[in-house]
Amino acid sequence: MIKYKAFAVLIFISAIPAFPQKVTVVSPNNKIIVDLINRQNTDKGEWFLKVSYNDNNATSVVIPEIILGLSRNDQDFSKDLKLLKSGKQVQITEQYNLLHGKRSACSNSGNEAVVYFENSRKAKLNLIIRAYNDGMTFRYEFPDKEGSFVIKDELTSYNIPSSTKRWLEKWNTANEGLYSVMNDDNTQQSWGYPALFDSPDNDCWYLIHEADVDRNYCGSKLSNTDDKSFYKITFPYPKDGNGLGESAPTINLPWKSPWRVVIMGTLSDIVESTLIHDVSPPSVIKNTDWIKPGLVSWNYWSSNHGTKDYKIVCDFADLAASMGWPYTLIDWEWDAMSNGGNLDDAIKYIHSLGVKPLIWYNSGGPHTGVRSTPRDRMLTHENRVEEFTKLKKMGVAGVKVDFFESEKQDMIRYYLDILDDAAQFEMMVYFHGCIVPRGWERTYPNLMTLEAVRGAEWYNNGPDLTTTAPEHNTILPFTRNVVGPMDYTPVTFTNSQYPHITSFGHELALSVVFESGLQHLADRPEGYYGLPDAARTFLKEVPAAWDDTKLLDGYPGRDLIIARRKGAQWYIGGISSERFERTKNLNFNFLPDNKKYKLTLIADGKHDKDFSTQYKVVDKSSTLSIKLLRRGGFAAVLKPLD
Repeated sequence: MIKYKAFAVLIFISAIPAFPQKVTVVSPNNKIIVDLINRQNTDKGEWFLKVSYNDNNATSVVIPEIILGLSRNDQDFSKDLKLLKSGKQVQITEQYNLLHGKRSACSNSGNEAVVYFENSRKAKLNLIIRAYNDGMTFRYEFPDKEGSFVIKDELTSYNIPSSTKRWLEKWNTANEGLYSVMNDDNTQQSWGYPALFDSPDNDCWYLIHEADVDRNYCGSKLSNTDDKSFYKITFPYPKDGNGLGESAPTINLPWKSPWRVVIMGTLSDIVESTLIHDVSPPSVIKNTDWIKPGLVSWNYWSSNHGTKDYKIVCDFADLAASMGWPYTLIDWEWDAMSNGGNLDDAIKYIHSLGVKPLIWYNSGGPHTGVRSTPRDRMLTHENRVEEFTKLKKMGVAGVKVDFFESEKQDMIRYYLDILDDAAQFEMMVYFHGCIVPRGWERTYPNLMTLEAVRGAEWYNNGPDLTTTAPEHNTILPFTRNVVGPMDYTPVTFTNSQYPHITSFGHELALSVVFESGLQHLADRPEGYYGLPDAARTFLKEVPAAWDDTKLLDGYPGRDLIIARRKGAQWYIGGISSERFERTKNLNFNFLPDNKKYKLTLIADGKHDKDFSTQYKVVDKSSTLSIKLLRRGGFAAVLKPLD
């Protein structure tokens, strides 16, 4: 539950009409400072936010300007806003639990101020500003009690200094691009969320995203097409979703926009942050006992049409049973299954092994031209009720829904309608070909994972991922996977249509490096059966949901070491993208005092298809040197000694 406490300091506002007019909100740890400033230096006109960072008592401006404003179909809320008052600052403290993600018990602390404006026609607009210890957020509010309007444009725009280093992904409807690293680059286009920046003035990183996108708005992206230095909130393109649906959202009053979120601090602050979920609504599902994270066997990567073949489906069910994984996914074309059995036969066989089936659907409808079947069964409430009723009787645990191709308001409603209906039938949900997470996993904890990433399936689509995956893999934990679960479909030791050049140690580590409530491990059965005992045991035991996450070392595009805890055990994954061997020092100072652990370390061996396994006893004071091959990696598990 969110608790609000009166807070009398850290907000400075002059009595109107004294000048200059400014509101300041500071995070509880005094590191993040957000100033609301009037461009005309009065109490009326245009307003912007300035975001600064205090590092060891040295304060520097990180984002010099965030332009504010909205354009509604009836009037403007940007150029002539008069500040009426600023409410008393309140302190926000909250503790809540997540069923899956980087941390189970979440705690956040922030300060909030609400600023009240009116435009030249006396229409009201509020701005809600928050400063947290790991970032800042803001949103717009129309407080009037009734009315329906179209938001023609949102003018929110982030001014990023040209000397700022940035990691950006060219926007596409499936959010499956590669991140490019840029510094003072002239590229002007639309960019997907989240976007990572490194401030040149100090060790302050920040990640721009949005959260709490609901039925009363659309998803957005960033665009610097008008000015390369200003990354503007931009609505979906009219052509998205085959041109169906309106790009500009229709809102009903009273109304609040999605949160505009800037996660800020060190790289550890960003990777470990739960700010996207902190500002998202609590769960609407009361009984969550049926929501169970876990590992999944998956046949598409090794056999694109494998679900047509009953025997292949059974082979992957056998794999899940052998590895102790709770789920197997029945992917596309299951309605054409043959070679000894059909869907009913497959589900009976899967259940006989003590494994639970998940099942794929095309989102269907005219918004997608993909004809893969089955189509349309998720498209309407009536379709879903009929299908979920059948699936519940068959003992299916969840659905994978694919090909959304739009983030317009109608598609946001479609996503949330699926989650609502699925919850009524105790169905877990996995979205594919979809939106990047917006914090819905907290509100709908049956949303287990989302794709929205260039994952291992791209080894089937062309040669590009072969050469780009090592660097790509080391960027994703600092970008895409920060904001929510990511189904990359990792951990492949054999090759699909195009080979990979990462080492076996690198691939094994991805089971820890990448977080996903349903972790679909993509290799064919023999890829796992052929592993040495230590590596195979590791994949039998590695969790898909975590109690804590800590970044131990790393830099986007170069390398990463991350530790995740489940219960009393710690799992560590380390990967490198570099083209030469190197040694990394692993420090265990994240462990509790006066406690010893048995370490199983599974690292690169003599060549990239070989492992080297060590067993040691370590404690908080221990350090260990680990050799990584080129594009190499390692995985480790720490189990407490009684």
